[in-house]
Amino acid sequence: MAVEPILRMKGISKSYYGTKVLDSINLSIMPGEVHGIVGENGAGKSTLMNILFGMSVIHSTGGFEGSIEIAGQPVEIKSPLQAMSLGIGMVHQEFMLLPNYSVAENIKLNREVLKPNFISRIFGPKLQSLDYDQMYADSRKALERLNIGIDEYALIAGLPVGHMQFTEIARELDKQNLRILVFDEPTAVLGESEADHLLQAIKEIAASGIAVLFITHRLNEIIEVCDNITVLRDGRHVTTKAKQDTNVIELAELMVGRSMSFATRQRQSSHQGRPIMEIKNLSVDMPGERVRGVNLTVYEGEILGIGGLAGQGKIGIANGIMGLFPTSGEVKVSGASLELNNPSASIAAGLAFMSEDRRGVGLLLDSSIELNIASGAMFGTGRFVKTWGPFSQVDQAAIRENAEKYIADLDIRCTGPKQHVRQLSGGNQQKVCIARALTMNPKILLVSEPTRGIDVGAKQLVLDTLRRLNAELGMTIVVTSSELAELRSICTRIAIITDGRVAGILRPDDSDVNFGLLMAGQPIDKGA
Repeated sequence: MAVEPILRMKGISKSYYGTKVLDSINLSIMPGEVHGIVGENGAGKSTLMNILFGMSVIHSTGGFEGSIEIAGQPVEIKSPLQAMSLGIGMVHQEFMLLPNYSVAENIKLNREVLKPNFISRIFGPKLQSLDYDQMYADSRKALERLNIGIDEYALIAGLPVGHMQFTEIARELDKQNLRILVFDEPTAVLGESEADHLLQAIKEIAASGIAVLFITHRLNEIIEVCDNITVLRDGRHVTTKAKQDTNVIELAELMVGRSMSFATRQRQSSHQGRPIMEIKNLSVDMPGERVRGVNLTVYEGEILGIGGLAGQGKIGIANGIMGLFPTSGEVKVSGASLELNNPSASIAAGLAFMSEDRRGVGLLLDSSIELNIASGAMFGTGRFVKTWGPFSQVDQAAIRENAEKYIADLDIRCTGPKQHVRQLSGGNQQKVCIARALTMNPKILLVSEPTRGIDVGAKQLVLDTLRRLNAELGMTIVVTSSELAELRSICTRIAIITDGRVAGILRPDDSDVNFGLLMAGQPIDKGA
């Protein structure tokens, strides 16, 4: 007897205020299957998953057309609570954790285990106590399914983002009736080693019979972990292919409708100008990314890459230079010593920073696109402010003109410069962060994880923008990224960080073996 698909979505269409964002989407997934869904920002991936999970944004805007079947039975899913009762779980792109609660308390949130006590036996079950022993035991069991060393007693606040992501996943695995699990960009906040660990966990989850819907912009992950892949473009179903019948290049072209490639930057001189930033014995106390004595020179007019595995310290370097975490050592910019632990001094020295944490550090989520783009320059350098003696006024016309320029240059998909940033997709939020940094006209642009959570088409645009700024304006750029292939496509040199220190500096066309050895903390053959 043929096995029934655990999920069928038929003819799914959705419009927002007259704009059709999904047009007759069909999707089917079998028990134990890992099914990838790929597409550019705005392709409709998140909307489709919001429909499946019964999110209020769908039903408060007129609902949707089409039908959903679970295990062959038609269902109407009008709330996340109903979706969970049907065995559907979802790991969201943005964390939904309570920071002052423990890992176990977050895993069991709204599903707490209760036990009777003396008072409840008299006055009724509403006065029962929390059974902490059972809750922590259940949480330990869910974490062990992920084979991850997270302490169930630890507070969420202060945990590395990777551990937060695994806590989200463990919360779903703890549900007893789980049949379908949706991952929405689960590796966007993870480094390479953590991402590899998660992909193995997804395979094991599927092997237990749970169907997995996997949404990611990292196409190599799709090829590695998925059985079948559905491509969406502009709200339409382009194709569904078995993994063995496609490849990364074809998927990228199907997503964006044009030819895509990331070529390795050709070998060139190790530097192009005089030293513009000198870093000596830099130490940064950034939880999960501590820097332990970095020595590095950045040359004027180059694109310097900083790479390495997660937790090795690469993220901490730019954060420390910008004064966001306690920092010691010495940094010179154009020969002048930089005052450490002072973000204002870093901005005054001509540094601009695009953080890897776009929602926590990079953006004013409930403010307009135009204000977000202008805010760094406005408060850091006084740009966009007219002054008449003791009086000052915001130059709204200049702010609007600047925003419109970057919306066009970076292809920020929005309704206009007045739209709130919270309403944008993750990729478009990232583009606003880039525009904000560029608006400060920096001497040195520090960019951390510039393509995190961005689709393949937007990645190409962001990388091309960095190349253009470097080639046409001579801007010095320092790019920190977990995507080694992207660093090799745009950088002049790449410094690999291991255990908080510079393990070595390679050319983009150096061998894969040398990159692998340095990232593993092993010496390389100087003649290689």
